[in-house]
Amino acid sequence: MMEIDGSAGEGGGQMLRSALALSMCTGTPFAMRRIRAGRARPGLMRQHLACVNAAADICGAQVQGAEMNSQALQFTPGPVRAGEYRFVIASAGSCTLLLQTLWPALMLAEGESRLTLGGGTHNPAAPSFHFLERSYAPLLHRLGARSALRLRRLGFYPAGGGEMDVTISPAIHGLAPFDLTERGAPVASLAECFAPALPRAVARRELDRLGQALGWSGEQLQVGAARQNEGPGNALLATLAYEHLSEVFTQFGVKGVSAEKVAGDLAREVLRYQSGQAALGPHLADQWALPLALAVWKSGRGARYTCTQLTAHAHSNFEVIARFLPVRFAIEAAGDGWCVALTPC
Repeated sequence: MMEIDGSAGEGGGQMLRSALALSMCTGTPFAMRRIRAGRARPGLMRQHLACVNAAADICGAQVQGAEMNSQALQFTPGPVRAGEYRFVIASAGSCTLLLQTLWPALMLAEGESRLTLGGGTHNPAAPSFHFLERSYAPLLHRLGARSALRLRRLGFYPAGGGEMDVTISPAIHGLAPFDLTERGAPVASLAECFAPALPRAVARRELDRLGQALGWSGEQLQVGAARQNEGPGNALLATLAYEHLSEVFTQFGVKGVSAEKVAGDLAREVLRYQSGQAALGPHLADQWALPLALAVWKSGRGARYTCTQLTAHAHSNFEVIARFLPVRFAIEAAGDGWCVALTPC
């Protein structure tokens, strides 16, 4: 039983989600104490509990401590079972984070899996559906694990109610790690605003301000399709497609914050990334580490990637991964960013 201190490093929910994913992939049981000790409301919240229960469902795990506000959990996995599953978080809890918890184990399973997931699809502090579809899934495809994502309904905080369908095919020929150190040539740039149940002027103001800041115009600025009953909600997205990857950046509108500020915050995030040379932005640099580490472990071959920034979130994630897998992380400065090298131990 591996012992993990959930208060170490960044002390958030990512440590739990990574531990669940890696436990299922390796068959290693773990006990985590002081779960989310670094948060204002420590312990298991609704969306974390949904991840625990869904993980237990797909591998028949024995679990202790799976209850609201629990700060201690024991998880003993069984064999991962491919199949058809439906998991719904009865709130705006992020179903994209739930998907990222299950995805690694299911891409190593023996058959295809089909998931229907409900909850928040576009939440602050979580990858949006479009980020997973355009940034994360294509990289997993290059590793050797195919998938298909379909957004059925948008879900925003606090109402939730979003829904997505996901098909995950196993990596039949194994996972093949690869270096990702350059973006490649620019291919396309696109901004989209989703603002269901809000005045259409909100979306136009955000897009106009973003276009002015980035020099984008015309078809680069789009009001995303949304139904009134999918709101109220507001997400402003910028997609930067390059030869070797795509990055998606998102800002959310909230009551009391002007459309111009939402657009200005997103423009600064995009410009910061564009001003650098490293391949991955800060969020993808964190989330790419776990699937790449699995590929390094399975293949016995190393790989590396460059990124513009390494957050405390990423460092905590690296530490959890290295506890479960015989891989070593080496980090060094690379130009105006960082290079992360993974090698088998």
